[in-house]
Amino acid sequence: MLFHFKDKFPQLTPYLDKYKEFQQRREVPAKTVLLEEGKVSGNFIFIEKGCIRLCFNNKGTDKTVQFFFEQEGLTSFESFLKNTPSLFTIETIEPSIIYLLPKIHVHRFMTELGEEPGFLNLIFELSAERQLHYMHEFVSFLRDTPEERYLNLLNERPHIIQRVPQHYIASYLGISKVHLSRIKSALARKK
Repeated sequence: MLFHFKDKFPQLTPYLDKYKEFQQRREVPAKTVLLEEGKVSGNFIFIEKGCIRLCFNNKGTDKTVQFFFEQEGLTSFESFLKNTPSLFTIETIEPSIIYLLPKIHVHRFMTELGEEPGFLNLIFELSAERQLHYMHEFVSFLRDTPEERYLNLLNERPHIIQRVPQHYIASYLGISKVHLSRIKSALARKK
């Protein structure tokens, strides 16, 4: 949402500051489930420190969809907006410091921002950025080989390779840990 764009959009600062008091700060260990698949999302999560993944269970197999890091925010959006069971689990990968903003305050925040000139353009820009990211991910998953997807990750988002355990990266790429090991070995031999 908007909290992780405060540097990009300084006009939001007065609004963001107003809602700081409603955020609940939590220090949580790695492997803490912040939202369980099937439960309704009631909070927006902002990451001060740490790494979080969005995942789901596919017939007993864990599938990672996305990774989030410092100064980013997330929730299970469909669940959050429609009060429906979440399709995803949200889990910390590293010990993390997070802030939770309950839904009622998010709604108030958005209502107040709705009166700000240029707000609709801001929301459109943020939504378009996120949509484009997911579209590129989807096309890459259909078009590229697992090796190409790994190389894209290595070149475009090396922080994921450096911080995320290999089994989550394999899950994110849609391959097994063994297959990921083979890709990494083949790339090392090419160097």
